[in-house]
Amino acid sequence: MNEKLKRLSCGLNSLAVFRNLLDDDMIRLLRRELEGGSDDTSVRIYNYSEFVAALYRKSVSFSEYVLKAVLEDENFYIAGKAQGKSFPQYIEDAVENELMILQEASRLTPEELIADIDTGIALPKWEISEIDFASEYRSRIESIGKYGYGRYAQNKMFILKNGETVPVRYPDTQRLSELYGYERERKAVIDNTLALLRGRPAQNVLLYGDAGTGKSSTVKAIVNEYADEGLRLIEVTKEQLRDIPHIIDSISKNPLKFILFIDDLSFSSDDDCFGALKATLEGSVSAREDNIAIYATSNRRHLVKESFSDREGDDIHRNDTIQELISLSARFGLTVCFSKPDKKAYLNIVSELAKKRGIDMDADELAVKAEAFALRGSGRSARTAKQFVNQLVNDMK
Repeated sequence: MNEKLKRLSCGLNSLAVFRNLLDDDMIRLLRRELEGGSDDTSVRIYNYSEFVAALYRKSVSFSEYVLKAVLEDENFYIAGKAQGKSFPQYIEDAVENELMILQEASRLTPEELIADIDTGIALPKWEISEIDFASEYRSRIESIGKYGYGRYAQNKMFILKNGETVPVRYPDTQRLSELYGYERERKAVIDNTLALLRGRPAQNVLLYGDAGTGKSSTVKAIVNEYADEGLRLIEVTKEQLRDIPHIIDSISKNPLKFILFIDDLSFSSDDDCFGALKATLEGSVSAREDNIAIYATSNRRHLVKESFSDREGDDIHRNDTIQELISLSARFGLTVCFSKPDKKAYLNIVSELAKKRGIDMDADELAVKAEAFALRGSGRSARTAKQFVNQLVNDMK
C-alpha cells in the first residue's frame, strides 16, 4: 500500500465528530480498498468494481457523494450549532481536521486506488471535483434553518413507525400550481404556514369539509412548495396521537419548521385517542417551540361522531358532556371549511384542469360531459373534476 492510501486509511479510522460516516456503505467499501485486503488480483478487481458499482447507483462523482454525506450527517456538533451552542477550540480544530481528511478522500482518483494492481483490462472510473469541504460546511451551518441536518435534511415528508420518524419513500408530489378552486381557503392555510416559517405565531389548523375537496392535497402541496425554505411534514395516524409529545420533544430544538399532519380525523364518543389529542392541543403544544404546528383534516366539523344516546345518556352533567364532545375543533386556532363546489366552481376547476392537460374541447360540450360524469359518480368535487379530466385524457389516446 502506498503512503497516501495508508494515510487516508488512518485518517478515516480517526474520525470522531463524523464517526457516523464510517457506517456509510460507500465509505465502508472505500476503507476496504484503502486497507488493501487480498493479494489476489481477481479479488481486488472484484472489490474495486463493487465500490464503483455502488457509487454509480448514487452518483458519478465521488467528491459530490462524500460532500452530501458530510452535509447530511447528524452529529453532536451540527445539532449543537443548530441550537446556537459554541464549542471549545479543540472541537473546532477537530471538525476542520476531519473535513480535510474527508475532502482528501473524496478526491481520490481511480488510478491512485488501483495503482498497485496489474489488471490488464480497463476498469470503470468515476469523477472527482475540487470542492472546499470546510467552506461548504460553514455555509450549511449558516443556513441551517433552511436545510436542517440528518434525516430531515435528506427528506421532506415523514411517517411514524415504532414511535420514530421514518422518511416517506415515495412522497406525494402535488404542487400548489396544480390545484384549482378554493383560493380563499387555501390562502388562509398558506398564510398560517408562512407565519410558521417566518418565526411568527402560527395556529394549529383544522381543514374540514366534504370529501374530495382537496384538504389533504392542500397540506401536502404547501409542504412541497416551501420545503426549500425549511418546511417538513410528519404524518401521524389517530392511533399514534399519544406519540405526539415524544415527537415534539425530539424536534422542538430543530432549526427546521414542522407540520404534524393528522389526515381524515374523527372520533367516536368513547375513543381513548380523543383525550390524547385534546391534551396535546391544550397542553404541550400550547407551550411548544415556535417551529411546530398541527394540521388536521376531517370530513366532520366537530370531529366527534355523536349519537342521540350521547345526548340522552344518564350523565348527571349531560350538557358538559355534550360540550366536551363537540368542542375539540375549537381548540384549533384556525378552522378552514372546504365545502362541496357549486356548479360554477366545479366547471371552473374542470376547465382549468383540461387546459393544463392540453384538452381542446368546446366549453359547452366539456361542461355537459363534466356534469354527467359527476351525476354518475359521487357528485361535484375537486376530486371528481380531476377524475373526469383523467378519463378524457385516456379516451383521447
